[in-house]
Amino acid sequence: MLLHRLEKQLLQKYLEREDILGQIELEPVTNIKGVGTETAELLNELGIYHIHDLIMYFPYRYEDFRLKDLAETPHNEQVTIEARVEGMPVVFFTGRKKSRLQVSVFSGRHIVKVVFFNQHYLKERLTPGTIITVSGKWDRGRQTITASSVKFGAKEINQDFEPVYRLKGNLHQNKFRKFMRQALDLAKGQMAEKLPNKIRQQYQLLSIEEALEGIHFPKDANHLKQARRRFVYEELLMFQLRIQALRKSRKEHEKGIVIQYDLEKLKKFIQQIPFELTNAQKRVVNEICKDLKSPFRMNRLLQGDVGSGKTIVAAITLYACVTAGFQGALMAPTEILAEQHYASLESLFQPMGVKIALLTGSTKAKDRKIILEQLENGEIQVIIGTHALIQPDVTFNRLGFVITDEQHRFGVEQRRILREKGMHPDVLFMTATPIPRTLAITAFGEMDISVIDEMPSGRKQIETHWMKKEQLNASLVKMEMELKKGRQAYVICPLIEESEKIDVQNAVEVYEQLRRIFHGRYKVGLMHGRLHPDEKDQVMRDFKEGNIHVLVSTTVVEVGVNVPNASFMLIYDADRFGLAQLHQLRGRVGRGNYQSYCVLLANPKTDEGIERMRSMTETNDGFRLAEKDLELRGPGDFFGKKQSGLPEFKIADLVHDYRVLEVARNDAVKLINDERFWKEDEYRLLREMLEQSGALNGERMD
Repeated sequence: MLLHRLEKQLLQKYLEREDILGQIELEPVTNIKGVGTETAELLNELGIYHIHDLIMYFPYRYEDFRLKDLAETPHNEQVTIEARVEGMPVVFFTGRKKSRLQVSVFSGRHIVKVVFFNQHYLKERLTPGTIITVSGKWDRGRQTITASSVKFGAKEINQDFEPVYRLKGNLHQNKFRKFMRQALDLAKGQMAEKLPNKIRQQYQLLSIEEALEGIHFPKDANHLKQARRRFVYEELLMFQLRIQALRKSRKEHEKGIVIQYDLEKLKKFIQQIPFELTNAQKRVVNEICKDLKSPFRMNRLLQGDVGSGKTIVAAITLYACVTAGFQGALMAPTEILAEQHYASLESLFQPMGVKIALLTGSTKAKDRKIILEQLENGEIQVIIGTHALIQPDVTFNRLGFVITDEQHRFGVEQRRILREKGMHPDVLFMTATPIPRTLAITAFGEMDISVIDEMPSGRKQIETHWMKKEQLNASLVKMEMELKKGRQAYVICPLIEESEKIDVQNAVEVYEQLRRIFHGRYKVGLMHGRLHPDEKDQVMRDFKEGNIHVLVSTTVVEVGVNVPNASFMLIYDADRFGLAQLHQLRGRVGRGNYQSYCVLLANPKTDEGIERMRSMTETNDGFRLAEKDLELRGPGDFFGKKQSGLPEFKIADLVHDYRVLEVARNDAVKLINDERFWKEDEYRLLREMLEQSGALNGERMD
């Protein structure tokens, strides 16, 4: 990933600067006593070639050996106690090479049992009167500790935390710790200090050597906390410096178009919109219009929750572009979404005399030829389409503004091709997926971000209910009540067909069940990812036109479907979905003037699953749910898959370190825009790191 590659590049730069760092960067890991050829190969697999690599290989967790009072230790928590063996140990053999050793010990005021699995050889050493320090999981009810480690004798001083590293093969923790101890001793006085003294003093951060000692061999909890604090800040500052340098470089080197739109015409266009814009929409329109007039190229992300009114913002800004004599383009991920955008925008643009066209894979050859001609000669002012817009024979006359809807559904290359169809057009990316601020700063840090964080007035809140699977019949009764009113319903399932591995409802089975239940009364349709795109489009058209009353589907309906008559959604095995995805699915209903409902059918087996169901019933705010989703699942799974733009940090945690991220971002902005940063010697190592990253040349970092 990004950070690993840049660290390698920076390391190579350091290797050329012996005057700064001495020899430590050049010393191979084989210079450590006990590291032979075989061990070196194992270390190489971990990315460890030099002593510097070893030092910077951080623990992923720590064994907490602080002594605890059992009376105050909650059930099922890890605990370390100092105890005296009271009785003779007993060994039970439970199978071939499997055993269970049990012994009674006295600790403080408590006599408890300690259990060791497959360590029957300890019987000879666990004699009555022996003092041991044992760690393991505490079973409060049974008054038993299941041991994970034991040391004979009283606890050693300064052994509260023991680092645990991700290792391979025959590399064992104790041996690795000995290597690390040697490496730190060899590196004393030779580690380069990346952070300037001003910054370290401002935040009272440990020096590089103090922090390395604290991260690998902490004296106590505070030493570990301060060491981690220093490295978290350093890692996030380095990343933000790259992001801010990239932004600065792009502004300075990428040519933009100055789109001098007609303000009076734009005001008249806004006045003819049949509803009042929200304050958030007005703010976002102003931000985008300011970019249009700027000589710098727009590179902006527009976030807006489902139903927040992103389409009207797109319409206003596209019209602004047209009044300046430029063409605008909007690319959507599916034909159905492109058609919806076209229908919405045509009704708004027609009274203003704006020529708009739709271009998709289904456009007939004769019509396509006419559209391409009119696009090239400038007759068409706004084009709406799918990836058909990026075909080689699509030529614009004067493309000035490009909008990509649901931008994460397109690849980087697809977005780039459309962007390069004109002479450096301004670019706006839109998404209906609320993104937590910390992820927006990291995954989209090089972009300006606009957020529509206000819903239009009068929009009815979707009522969300969590029901157990045993209550399915009650859910279907509620669904039929809506169908009798002439409404339509979605039924969402996590799988297409039956799976032996996962016990969840599947779309095919549910489809057959509902067909039998509603036979002769309501038409049931089926849609999933294995259907041909044309089949999917036909199913969605039938549903939209009311020919299908109940649509059984997998998550392919998640994005872009607009059926105002749909007022009910039933989601099977809802606990298998993330909060962000559940919220996106729920947003398919409640798009008309009717009260809408969403039923989550689930019997969650984990605390996290229960928490997700509760969160969904408590709020309709996508941004609050996104923050909760990030907290529950972590950044790696937030987007449903690894996002290429999302960095993998070595020590920082975007959920818990979000305040440090904000501070690092603000510091990076100040440094990049401060002349002293580019001149003074104390910032030299940071500047070299930026040079190696390519950020100063405007190169992408993903």
